[in-house]
Formats: sequence, C-alpha cells, structure tokens
Amino acid sequence: MKLYINTLGEFDIKANGQSMLKESSRTYRIYKLFEYFLTFRNKKLLPDTIIDNLLSESDSDDPKNMLRTQIFRLRKIIKMLLPDGIDAEEYININFTNGYYCLEIGENTVVDIDEFERLILKGDAERTTNANSAIEYYEEAISLYKGLYLSDNAYEVWLVPTRNYYQRLYLKTLSKLFELLKDKGENEEIIALCEKALLSEPYEEEIHINLMEAMLNLGQSKAAMNHYEYALNLLEREMDAKPSNRFIDLRKKIHNNSHKNTDIDLSSIKMQLEEAAENGAMHCNFEYFKFLFNLQKRKSIRNNEYDYLCIINFNKRGLHSHESLANISREWAMLLKTTLRKGDVFTFWNDSQILIMLHDVRGDGVSIIENRIASNMKSYMKINENEINMIFQPLVSENTLI
Repeated sequence: MKLYINTLGEFDIKANGQSMLKESSRTYRIYKLFEYFLTFRNKKLLPDTIIDNLLSESDSDDPKNMLRTQIFRLRKIIKMLLPDGIDAEEYININFTNGYYCLEIGENTVVDIDEFERLILKGDAERTTNANSAIEYYEEAISLYKGLYLSDNAYEVWLVPTRNYYQRLYLKTLSKLFELLKDKGENEEIIALCEKALLSEPYEEEIHINLMEAMLNLGQSKAAMNHYEYALNLLEREMDAKPSNRFIDLRKKIHNNSHKNTDIDLSSIKMQLEEAAENGAMHCNFEYFKFLFNLQKRKSIRNNEYDYLCIINFNKRGLHSHESLANISREWAMLLKTTLRKGDVFTFWNDSQILIMLHDVRGDGVSIIENRIASNMKSYMKINENEINMIFQPLVSENTLI
C-alpha cells in the first residue's frame, strides 16, 4: 500500500483513492502540526521554533509539554492510518534526536509537491530535444496543482514562502507549456488549459492573454472580446490593478481580427461603436480619462463650451479615520455614477484623489454639483465635509491640473 499526500490545494492523505482523514475539532491542531512538519520535512526543528510558529497564542503554562502531547497524538494518528504490522518508518516517521524534531518521508509515501517538481525537471530536460515528451511531463505536473499550497490553512505566516514558491513554479511551468503548445498550433488545448488554470489563478493576467490569443487564432473574435471585457473589469475594478500594455493592445488586435476581410457599411460600424445605454457618469481608468480630457478640451475651445475639471482631495484626517480610497473605490464609483450627470467622467488618480470632468456647466452649476457631492458623500459614505476639499477649474485654462 502507498500513501499519497496532497498539499497543492486542500490538504489530504489518501490510500487506494480514498481519503483517510477524519475531520473533527480535536484533530484540527494535530493536522496543522503535521502540515508544519511536512512543510519543513527532512529539516531539524527546535521545539522552541515550532512553539513560536504554532503555539504562541496558547494559554498553556507548559507549551513544551503541550507540544510533546500533540506530537504523541500525531504519531498515534499516523500509525492508525497504516495496516497492522506495517513499519511506520516506511511511510512517515517523526524522530527526536539531539534536541531536534525531524519528519522523514518513507519510500511508500508520495507527496504531490515532490512529484510536481520531479515532473517539471523531466519536462525541462526534454524541452529542447523532444517537445512532445516535455508537453506530457508539464501537463502531468500542471494537473497536480489544485490550488495554493495548503490553501485551507490561509493565514499562517510560516506558509507564505513555500506557498509563493510553488505558485511561481506553477505559473512558470504553465508559461513554458503555453510556448510549446503555440509552436504546435494547439489552440484548443491552450484554451482548455487556460480555463482550468483561471479557476485557481483568476487574477493572473498572462493566463487571460494566452486564452484570448488562442481564441483569436481559432477565429473566435466575439468570445475573445467578451473575455477581454470580463478580464478588464476583474483586474481594474476588483484588484485595482492597471493592465499591461500587452493586455490593452489586445483590444485593437481583437477588433482588427473581427473585421478582417469583411465589408461593413456605416450603419453597422455605428451599431458596433455604440455602447449600451447607461445612466449616470462614466467611470474609466486614468489613461482613458486623459485621452477624453484632451479631446474635450479641444472641443470646448471650438464650441465655447463651459467644461470643468474637478479634483477631490482626501486630507490626512479623512484617510486616517477611513479606509484608503483604493479599498473603497467600488463604493465611490457607485456614488459618483449616481451623483454626477450622464455626460460627466471620473477616474481614481491615486489612493487619495479623484478626478472629475464636468461637461457644459453653466451659471451656478459648479456650486450645485459641489453641494450634491458633499451631501451624498455625508449621507452614504459617512465622510464629513472637513475631511475632503474639492477644487474646480475651467477645462480651458493655462493652469491645468493634468
């Protein structure tokens, strides 16, 4: 019998395809101790180091005795996993020598991270001489990655370096596999691989890019554009991350691909350019805001329009008593969309400033808008007027804010 230990994703120990772990409140700390030993397997660990990492918040007057008790229970659980008469050292052994604990993995136990690295090394060895063999090794390695290392143990500091290491190794291997599949024109396989990878790494831009490029290679322009909009929203709105130039350039590539070798009349082009009707102001990233600003500035000079640029500044007191603007950007976006008018545009310049472009404001319109923002801000965001200040400036001005 062989034991299989899964760490990439949720922790589990299996034999003959069946989980051998029994979850209970009493075993949670024991399994956590085992995960710690597994993370630092084959390394000598001082009891004090283990206590600092696992038992620092314990109320026990004798943490060393508590640790010894937990290790005793862990050894007992490991023994219970094995058939009677089997030597535990062939599977998992925790020994104590010269004041150090050490977990050793026997020849009848397979740990997924060891297999993961072994398969990647084999793929690397075949990469330049036998692409098909390398693809098989990489795909087998990728299939072992079900999520972050020990993902069900989310908040332990001691896990971070190991977790980051395997995540980087996974993404690096995925990138090498993409290149090999591209060389062979395996776009369907790339799409399937990306869709599966995004389940565990939804915010990894490189995966989104490879997915859209494969869709374009198969002529799936509409699917590529739909995914572009989804991924852009995911990265900008949920992660407050600015996409790379490579990602942004894909929009033009998708557009060119969708209209290649087709005859389109002006009405069709107009229909494709028009966006769905949306009430309220428009929210965009800073680069697009800058483009619209310069376009509207030229238009204002030509048509004698009264457009204004507004900047909302959060003072230190406001930021001290509230979350940073980056953390509440979604709430601010909803507030400004409903507070401002349909022709207005706004963007988050940084984590303490918002830029707004107000279209054709006449008479005492600036005062009305300022009062409306302040009132809604006080009602819905619970922020007082003295925590921010608003500066308004005509768009056609020598001292432009941007």
